[in-house]
Amino acid sequence: MIEVQNLTKTYGSGELEVKVLRSIDLKIDSGEFVAVTGPSGAGKSTLLYQLSLLDEPSSGEVFLDSIKTSELSQVQKTAMRLNMLGYVFQDYALLPELTALENVALLMLMQGHSREAAYKQAEGALARVGLSDRMHNLPSQLSGGQQQRVSIARAIAHHPTILFADEPTANLDSTNGHVVMQAFLDLHKNGQTIVMITHEDDYAKYAQRVINLKDGQIIEDSKVA
Repeated sequence: MIEVQNLTKTYGSGELEVKVLRSIDLKIDSGEFVAVTGPSGAGKSTLLYQLSLLDEPSSGEVFLDSIKTSELSQVQKTAMRLNMLGYVFQDYALLPELTALENVALLMLMQGHSREAAYKQAEGALARVGLSDRMHNLPSQLSGGQQQRVSIARAIAHHPTILFADEPTANLDSTNGHVVMQAFLDLHKNGQTIVMITHEDDYAKYAQRVINLKDGQIIEDSKVA
């Protein structure tokens, strides 16, 4: 599902050049739940941004579902992000004036779905993360854990091929963090491919595979017992 060949990301130039990723080679199969861990500054989020087409590598190749992404135009990459990929971030990124249902339906409306179809898919996605009874609440009426589950519902409502999550529990207490991780686990059990960045070992254990980064390189790649 994801293949990376000799991926490098460098910021700056000359004496100010900083190599954030160093010759990364990586394969992630369809249906895998992969956690990427490592200390601050290891390159975790930078790697996710390259894999999810939110940034472009300095060199190397990223293949998504056998598609060589370096050969895509910006319009094609935008279409892939909109239709094939799902994103969950630590700050939820919900529109405060919209209900949970409206926040989730918005992406499908942008894709050109009818209002009826978009809202039906949104209702189903909210049900999958256990929020059927909160769909008409505004974000301000939801706990942090509930808001993050709304953002997960928004990310999966269009049935993305790959779901990317960047520190999805960073702003949550332990209880809400584990609730959100259970939502990811349930999605994985239903075949969703997930790549998640986390600095918390307790949350990484929910994944089936853990990739540990340090100084922009993979230092360990192991299956979770």
